[in-house]
Amino acid sequence: MEDLIVNNLLIISMALAILGLVAAGLLMLWIKGKSSGNERMKEIAQMIEIGAKAYLKRQIITISIITAVIFVALSLLYNLNTSIGFLIGAVCSLMAGYIGMRVAVMANVRTTHAASSSQLVAMKVAFNGGAVTGLLVIGLALLSVGAFYKFTGGNMQCLIGLALGSSLISVFARLGGGIYTKAADVGADLVGKIESSMAEDDPRNPAVIADNVGDNVGDCAGMAADVFETYVVSLIGAMIVGKLTCGTGSAVLLPIILGGISVIGKPGTAPVFLDKRRFIW
Repeated sequence: MEDLIVNNLLIISMALAILGLVAAGLLMLWIKGKSSGNERMKEIAQMIEIGAKAYLKRQIITISIITAVIFVALSLLYNLNTSIGFLIGAVCSLMAGYIGMRVAVMANVRTTHAASSSQLVAMKVAFNGGAVTGLLVIGLALLSVGAFYKFTGGNMQCLIGLALGSSLISVFARLGGGIYTKAADVGADLVGKIESSMAEDDPRNPAVIADNVGDNVGDCAGMAADVFETYVVSLIGAMIVGKLTCGTGSAVLLPIILGGISVIGKPGTAPVFLDKRRFIW
């Protein structure tokens, strides 16, 4: 009876994870529907987006090669399910980072344009842009861990493979993005301030565009992949502790069930309180 209840709660948690992903998609459409401003704003935003895509495309090529090598090694040393878990973790972490970056670029220019007419609307656009990444991370994490747990029949070794895959992408996205953004930042300052006597973040300086690209790939894509990896590793670690200490299905799946419950709290983030009396939806 207990196993049946726990299994049903696991299914409900995964359904809530899907609901979170749907909510993230709806917020993305809402942000996309906002005006992106005049032609100059669109031009600058497009340059940043093109640069971010070029960086991520090159990074994905490198990651894919390393992922393929590790996938084969895990298949030979352990089993196919562990290597499949590794691949799932890597793909989900990469998705979290890539979509997080795309949403950030989309929300940046729309927040700037909204701020020219209303600070409240600008805050809402920026807030919902961040909410997309949060929902995306928790939805992908709960769904991937929960579904793979059921697929493998509760094999914890295979889940460790999933955690390893998410960690691999996190290292590349976080460290690679951080190096890129800092290099671009230093280059922009050297060229703009010292050589050309331009103001900081002057759009005439090409290195400023690279600096903004770095902010998106490091602080947005890198952060999203990093948060996904942190949550997945914490989730699987807590499940392993439950397995070793209690050995029951309820103890193992409690972290996933709690994560599913947390998705229900999303409507609580809809109103943004400005002070004790004022808030916006």
